[in-house]
Amino acid sequence: MPPQNETHPEPPAASGSHAKRWLAIGALAACLAASSSLASWRDEHAILINTTQSLPNWAFWIDKHRVPARGDFVVFKAPQTPLITAHFGKAAPPFAKRVYGMPGDVVSRDGAVVRINGAEVARLKPASSRGEKLEPGPTGRIPEHCYYLGTAHKDGLDSRYADIGFVCSGTIIGTGDSVL
Repeated sequence: MPPQNETHPEPPAASGSHAKRWLAIGALAACLAASSSLASWRDEHAILINTTQSLPNWAFWIDKHRVPARGDFVVFKAPQTPLITAHFGKAAPPFAKRVYGMPGDVVSRDGAVVRINGAEVARLKPASSRGEKLEPGPTGRIPEHCYYLGTAHKDGLDSRYADIGFVCSGTIIGTGDSVL
């Protein structure tokens, strides 16, 4: 009598090989998913090392998609002006400053005193540490998507001067938190 649909188990070597193959495929899929997640995270975050004396912190954790709020650190691409190029080179590093003024706030000057909504935020110097004339920054209502960025450092190059001015969303790299 012929055998009736007998099932024969696979030999142990084939079964183990099959399981190893699926394990390898699963591991590869997990690696690809992790790599994709890591790449996505990297595209949305950065670390900035500050090399200037204008801020007391030297390392910042940057979120490239967080909207700045008053008091936040903002990292931005500095404009290419003769003064910035003279001090930082043709490829100036990103700048980090604090948000002192938000869209809609009013910036005014009374002599060397710079105010936002009537409160003093900075004082102007007539010249840089190298003797270059420093032009005062903009006054008036801060436009939408723009910010007045500054530091408490007396020699800070920030929105109080025309070479920086208001910093707008097109030049902002991200909003940060100091980590060191």
